Amino acid sequence: MTKGACLCGTVRFEIDGPFQTMLNCHCSMCRKFNGTAFTTAVVAPLAGFRWLAGEDAIRPSCASDRRSFCGTCGSATPMLLPERQLAVLHAGNLEGDLGIEPKFHQFVGSKAPWYTITDSLPQFEEWPPQIQAPVVSRPVAPPKEGVTQGSCLCGSVAFEFDGTPLRMVSCHCKRCRLGRSAAHATNVFVALDSFRWIHGDAQIASYKVPDARFFTVAFCKRCGGAAPRQSPERGFAVVPAGTLDTDPGIRPAAHIFVDSKASWFPITDDLPRFAEYPPLS
Repeated sequence: MTKGACLCGTVRFEIDGPFQTMLNCHCSMCRKFNGTAFTTAVVAPLAGFRWLAGEDAIRPSCASDRRSFCGTCGSATPMLLPERQLAVLHAGNLEGDLGIEPKFHQFVGSKAPWYTITDSLPQFEEWPPQIQAPVVSRPVAPPKEGVTQGSCLCGSVAFEFDGTPLRMVSCHCKRCRLGRSAAHATNVFVALDSFRWIHGDAQIASYKVPDARFFTVAFCKRCGGAAPRQSPERGFAVVPAGTLDTDPGIRPAAHIFVDSKASWFPITDDLPRFAEYPPLS
């Protein structure tokens, strides 16, 4: 049996194993919803799934009849498919060693331009052959020279920033895994004076971990999709890389908090790795 929870702990659940498969999905909807390069999901029989607490805190996404999220912290919640008797769970919200690792990548035809797949797992342009399901097409944002654009899953929130960001890193800490419901968070740090909202900032909710100095997640109240947050005290905006609609012209520079990494996610690239925060330059 495996237990899971959202970032704030309001929504809790458990699932009986073993898991049938684990996969990495690179579709634009998963990237927008979680704010990451991809979502890692596990699949198990629905009969073994149980809610433990917080069902009344779950909100449906306005952008998908399959997706839902915790209304307090924005973490993605399990996707239950009664017509197929399956439960699809975001691995980032699960506790402990899951006894399985990712088996393939799907929707690599929709992969983020700033992310490179470096493992040897099978890759599928859309669904793998054994899955018969419709493909949802989403509009592609026309590029603007010198400007990077982004939005939430439903488009209610939109933003942009000028020039090259300050940095991009992938964080493997437990808070990021829970908050992004993924293997890790990849964030882009942008100078405040180059960042601006286009519309919808009033639609954003945020949740700060009570015992953290800075750690806060932001999300669209309508779709649950990840959203940027501004940090005036530090002079930058933190943009979840999965929310970007156009190429930021920068790539991840390091993995941080790798000592907290999920046991089921192997790092296969050659980027620098730091146990916690990297040393100040």
